[in-house]
Amino acid sequence: MRTKLKWALIPLGLLALLLLAYVAAGPWLALHGIRRLVAAGQQDELWRFVDFQRLRESLRPQLEEKIMRDILARTASRSGPLAIGKVSAAFTEPALKAIASPQGLATLLQGSALAHTTAPGAPNDGLKQAETRFQSPSLFTATVPSAEGRPVVFEFRRDGLNWKLTGLRLPD
Repeated sequence: MRTKLKWALIPLGLLALLLLAYVAAGPWLALHGIRRLVAAGQQDELWRFVDFQRLRESLRPQLEEKIMRDILARTASRSGPLAIGKVSAAFTEPALKAIASPQGLATLLQGSALAHTTAPGAPNDGLKQAETRFQSPSLFTATVPSAEGRPVVFEFRRDGLNWKLTGLRLPD
């Protein structure tokens, strides 16, 4: 009976090991999936690897702060923070829709906002030379330099067995 039990546990152990390997490889699968879809011009399929709602939520405070700092720097205004906050929020919505959309993400990855990682004349692949690392068992980051050389961090989070792009940390 013990021998049968040992032989029955071997497939279960192998299955658990394969499941663990799949989850560990998940961020690279998502990263590769995004790169493949952008290169093929299939931006409408990016929802499989990108949680656009969470991406917008991660970008909103960053954009509002950048816009607010820019308004203050340009106007040296004595306006109250509430008035400036309302103005920055009004400008933030269109920017969020432009960046945190399938077309906006594809433009970011192929355009000139990120450092060029391919030979001149070839299509740009912003994530090709990304520096990747696990921050925790459920957070994975891919860092690429912007065109100015400052880091842009793409955050992937695990949801069950799947990984999706959920955040973007813009350079200061």
